[in-house]
Amino acid sequence: MSLIMKNKLIISCFLVATLQLSCTKDLDQLNTDPTQASAATFDPNLLLPSAQWNYVTSASGYNGPILFQSMWVQVLASTTSGAANYYSNADKYVISSNTANYQQGTWNTGFQGASFAYEMEQLAKTRPALANLGHAAVIMQVQTLANISDTYGDIPYTQALQGKGGLTLPAYDTQESAYKSMLTRLETATAALNATGGTLTNDAFAYKGNIAQWKKYGYSLMLKLAMRLTKADPATAKTFAEKAVAGGVFTSVSDDAYVMGDDSKGFGNGNGGALSTLADVYQVRWSKTMIDYLKATNDPRLSRIAEVPADGLTANQDMNSVGNSSPAAQLGLPNGFDMNGGTTDISRSPGFPGATGTGANATPIGRYSRPTMMYRNRSAPLFVLTYAEVSLLMAEAATRGFNVGNTAAQHYRNGVIAGMLSLAKYGATIDAATATTYADANPLVTANALKQINEQYWATTGLLLNFSEAWNNWKRSGFPVLTPVNYVGNFSNGQIPRRQPYPTGEATLNTTNYESAVGKLSGGDNWVARSWWDK
Repeated sequence: MSLIMKNKLIISCFLVATLQLSCTKDLDQLNTDPTQASAATFDPNLLLPSAQWNYVTSASGYNGPILFQSMWVQVLASTTSGAANYYSNADKYVISSNTANYQQGTWNTGFQGASFAYEMEQLAKTRPALANLGHAAVIMQVQTLANISDTYGDIPYTQALQGKGGLTLPAYDTQESAYKSMLTRLETATAALNATGGTLTNDAFAYKGNIAQWKKYGYSLMLKLAMRLTKADPATAKTFAEKAVAGGVFTSVSDDAYVMGDDSKGFGNGNGGALSTLADVYQVRWSKTMIDYLKATNDPRLSRIAEVPADGLTANQDMNSVGNSSPAAQLGLPNGFDMNGGTTDISRSPGFPGATGTGANATPIGRYSRPTMMYRNRSAPLFVLTYAEVSLLMAEAATRGFNVGNTAAQHYRNGVIAGMLSLAKYGATIDAATATTYADANPLVTANALKQINEQYWATTGLLLNFSEAWNNWKRSGFPVLTPVNYVGNFSNGQIPRRQPYPTGEATLNTTNYESAVGKLSGGDNWVARSWWDK
């Protein structure tokens, strides 16, 4: 039994125990299991992996990101279309039969993870030996709630996570107030982590409870959240970005924050699970935008991440057949096309390479690049935050005149190299010499710095399958410049979606607070309304 599964069983027993009702003191004593943990004896370390797993799950797979953001920002592409084909939500901004379910995945799973972290914080509060665990709990709450807010906008925050105390209809805080509170809480919690505050015994991150690395993680998260505000509140962005760097952010790829999947124990990587289904193996490809970007500079990642399947339907639907990974052979699928035979049929796309195979083994999809086998591994890592991201954010901060140590060019170089080295966690090794040679041959150009930095950020997060982050940074920065798809019947008026509508249950169960939040959105609860920091 895996550590996470064991923890969930213990947690379930604990939570069920807290819900038991009693009539009299005697009956309460009669029905009490003497082996059952109480709040005073339960080890809240057991909640940490559940908080972490729920976070990475909320940001991956069919909980939303691979079905929405992956193709909204043209990392991936697909020929699927129509109500029965779930990638129509992403590639063409068209409702599928399960869109309402997909759009609430990040919300529901995220708040569940934040609830585990909140309970962990409460249980650790009065126990000095668990002080660091309490601080880590705050960091996890901020990580998770920020992602929910980035996806939807205003969210329940001040009154959130209070269901155990009877507050089940929380008011929504503005994104501005929530973000500023999260930055302050994050600063306090991260600064308070120290060698005498106890250990984290059930850490699902690669840190294995190392407090020094958790401190770097807290400050690196602070940097990321601060940079979200470069347009909405430049002064706050500068203040907290500089505080984060002064506190000590990631310094190498060994600091990357990620959780390893374990499919054999029921904790499979959601992206790997999606990409290894028959429909995904056949019709999900790398976007033309991504492949063209990598080919333009002979990026060494190209041969590790992409392959062209052998000709014919059988090979195109077989996840176990190894395709052609030669960089010259790679061709990205343009977004917004289908295989329906009409005006948007893939055969009508510019540069269509032609159908492959013959007779019953023919396929019209053509020789387009698909993700390599490593992405179909259900026990692959799920990335939370990487040194590459941190370095590229510091490169932008330096470009904006923030005091973040090295020059923008040096931070950019570090980020490019790190983005390649982090792929090794998938099993795709690019040696440091190759990465360094590439980075030195493609340095930051000052006149084009913001574009260059944020395009690299998009590619790096996209190739690590952190689709939400690629999308959020695109919203903030405007790079890469993307041409929207305007497929017939789309739900965003031919615009790339900038938020997910709130879960449908909010309108019926938390009506007053939901309506108040929607009233602040320009155009209502739709896919293109902009949240506070999305300028």
